[in-house]
Amino acid sequence: MAWRNLGRNRVRTALAALGIVIGVISIASMGMASAAINQQASAQLGDLGNKVSVSAGEDAEEYGITQAQVERIDDLVSAGTVVEQKSDSTSLSSRADTVDVVTVTAVTEVAEPYNITSANPPETLHSGALLTNQTAETLGLGVGDPVKYDGSLYRIRGIITTTSRFGGFAELVVPLSAMADRDEYDTVDIYADSGSDAARIADRLDSEFNSYGRTEEKILEIRSTSDAREGVNKFMRTLKLGLLGIGSISLLVASVAILNVMLMSTIERRGEIGVLRAVGIRRGEVLRMILTEAMFLGAVGGLVGSLASLGVGAFIFDKITQNAMDVLVWPSSKYLVYGFLFAVFASLLSGLYPAWKAANDPPVEALGE
Repeated sequence: MAWRNLGRNRVRTALAALGIVIGVISIASMGMASAAINQQASAQLGDLGNKVSVSAGEDAEEYGITQAQVERIDDLVSAGTVVEQKSDSTSLSSRADTVDVVTVTAVTEVAEPYNITSANPPETLHSGALLTNQTAETLGLGVGDPVKYDGSLYRIRGIITTTSRFGGFAELVVPLSAMADRDEYDTVDIYADSGSDAARIADRLDSEFNSYGRTEEKILEIRSTSDAREGVNKFMRTLKLGLLGIGSISLLVASVAILNVMLMSTIERRGEIGVLRAVGIRRGEVLRMILTEAMFLGAVGGLVGSLASLGVGAFIFDKITQNAMDVLVWPSSKYLVYGFLFAVFASLLSGLYPAWKAANDPPVEALGE
């Protein structure tokens, strides 16, 4: 009976269902967009929160970090990997004679700083070189190809995988021996086991090298990124709430449309409902009938909206993470379920007043209309 009643005015019913569809698409798409952004941000940050970066401070006697300071840092860091680096820049030429300006990093330990794709990815670099994937693709270079830096040839041993889609960090990684003529290191990165360990290491190094209380010197610039990562996570949580709030507005507007449809329907059928009451239909049955109509509207609109949102979500993930299938994992697909359940709940809530009004309308007055 409830389904038949909805079919009496198909245009009005279709418009109300369309409002639910648009509302579900809004709330589900916003949620999946936040999940995609969060996933991409997490991939970009990686182990950022576990990292401590050290460089020469404004009061340093040398332009970089000395070997003695590196050895002292090694002694102070008990739980973490110390990676000393030297930096430069150069131009690489491909077979097609295109030229790309890249940053050159001289380092020995490569397992912690880089994700390397290769048949046998090296953990330490004593010979050969590494190249970022986007730069290798641009220049048409691959594993085994030679690259030239500072007059010496280095054969590429692996490709560094980067996740950024917005231009790329062009980098050539060579062994420390390639810059053996330079005594100081440009930076020293420390990869701790956790963010709390990184914070403790930063405090320990700061108290060892920078005597703020006595001489106000800043020998080394020490930066822990654990606080920055937490700030990014808080921003992502706020962004998700904001996007879901914007999407929920559309569904609330659709709920008002359902309230109007159900109210108009009960008014038009007031005489019919009066007859049902007169022949013995109880108020509870009238209440259930009207609420079932509202539930049907929400269920149909929610189902269609969720299916449409699946396509929208696949498009969003393809553009942000370059993997449309990520829409099927629970952190993103849960918003399809939430959108459907919210649609049914909002529809039932919108049908409460019309159902209560129809169930409590005196049969004598209804029949007199």
